[in-house]
Amino acid sequence: QVQLVESGGGLVQPGGSLRLSCVASGFTFSSYAMNWYRQAPGKERELVAAITRTGGSTNYADSVKGRFTISRDNVKNTVYLQMNSLKPEDTAVYYCNAFSVLTSLNYWGQGTQVTVSS
Repeated sequence: QVQLVESGGGLVQPGGSLRLSCVASGFTFSSYAMNWYRQAPGKERELVAAITRTGGSTNYADSVKGRFTISRDNVKNTVYLQMNSLKPEDTAVYYCNAFSVLTSLNYWGQGTQVTVSS
């Protein structure tokens, strides 16, 4: 029923760009804050970017500030992560997450692999 489906990952050279998409269904998308997390091999899962329900406010990990941009389209029930100036240390599985401040419900996608390598 509830689904978060990520796409857009792949192999890119350092300095390149990718745009990740996450399409949501099965819940009221506009009632949830949306987040992108990532997890690299041997590292803890990390919050990369967050956006409020209406898209009025965003937050980023220090490691991606100035390079990544999160956005959402509440008509298309989609959240995006534009990733520019990619570095090898950005290599990770990227996960889409939906969080309700009201209910604390938390939904996760299956992830999409991003590999930055020359």
